[in-house]
Amino acid sequence: MTPNELSAVSSAILRHPKRGQLNLLIFGIVHETVLFHALNFGGRTVVLDENEYAATKLEQQFEGIEAYDVQYMTRVSETQTLLQEARGLAKADCRPVQNLLYSECRLALNGLPNHIYEVDWDAILIDGPRGHLPSAPGRMSAIFTAAVLARSKKTGGKTTHVFVHDFDREVERVSGVEFLCPENLVETVDGLAHFIVERAPNHSSRFCRKRTSSSSLPFSAS
Repeated sequence: MTPNELSAVSSAILRHPKRGQLNLLIFGIVHETVLFHALNFGGRTVVLDENEYAATKLEQQFEGIEAYDVQYMTRVSETQTLLQEARGLAKADCRPVQNLLYSECRLALNGLPNHIYEVDWDAILIDGPRGHLPSAPGRMSAIFTAAVLARSKKTGGKTTHVFVHDFDREVERVSGVEFLCPENLVETVDGLAHFIVERAPNHSSRFCRKRTSSSSLPFSAS
């Protein structure tokens, strides 16, 4: 992350009303993971990574971090197909409010430890899995899953801060527009997008109030 990106995430953690009790979910083990965990002192930090060895090593080396490996069934090359499928199932398997543990949406991560779905996450950072090659898993599933977790909160604060790194890449951008929505975008800092997503009613069948092309989104450092 750039210094500006790092500052944006750090500020959200340190200024959050639930500081000291914050539930922070991170997709991807990155250089800043341990720093974010330290800033979240007193809270709960859970890290999900595609590398089982890396997840185990992180948990062993740093007390208080929960780390789990996750298997992604998607590929960057499938992005448009998966997004179109999700649109068609927005009132069914790919709806914005649901228990992901039982979801049959192809973008849903339903193989995580059960308790992950029971936590009301206050902040979610998406900086994994890999997304630089057509054969890489891409971050479509992570973004969809974060969007559903944010909208399906039962208690706690009604909003969730969701950060998407590498938002200047196509997959991150189109998936963010589709599931996190332009109306929830509060800032972009270098390659980082910051969304604040509100809890939604159980009967919700739309992620966004209106469809917006990703090319029309403003993208400039703030």
